[in-house]
Amino acid sequence: MSSTATDVVRLLTVKGETLAVAESLTGGLVAAEITSVPGASKVFRGSVTAYATDLKHDLLDVDATLLAARGAVDPQVAAEMAVGVRKALGTDWGIATTGVAGPDPQDGQAVGTVFVAVDGPVGADSGSAGGGKVEALRLNGDRAEIRRESVRSVLALLLKELAGEQTGNERAQDTERNGGF
Repeated sequence: MSSTATDVVRLLTVKGETLAVAESLTGGLVAAEITSVPGASKVFRGSVTAYATDLKHDLLDVDATLLAARGAVDPQVAAEMAVGVRKALGTDWGIATTGVAGPDPQDGQAVGTVFVAVDGPVGADSGSAGGGKVEALRLNGDRAEIRRESVRSVLALLLKELAGEQTGNERAQDTERNGGF
């Protein structure tokens, strides 16, 4: 269990919000990381591991024309996966991973090309822009290292969005309620 996953679960709990995960190259590792945190069941609704390209369309409503034109390893695909899982599982937040862990290139993309995405509520009074964010990664290492870093990166992106939504006063109250961490 990572401190980032712990912080994500803690912030979602404090905010009373929920999370769903759409995964491709990480094959369930993001969901496993989140559910390793005690209390995750309060905020984590579930995940979709859409490893096959057609499942990204069938289960997550990623545009079929986009998938045909660009393949599964694309920033817009990641964004649509996050939106799709959020809608499919009825959550406040959706996060997604898609990319190439290796050993071979895929869809014309090099090994280590990864896109992580987050989709969340848009709030006029929040510090975050809300809506969708996509981050492009160029990762080095073997298959396991690329997958681990993809998990770390998508959770860090979500944490940044969650923390950006919380005001300073909410953070102080949260810290006090949770024993100062």
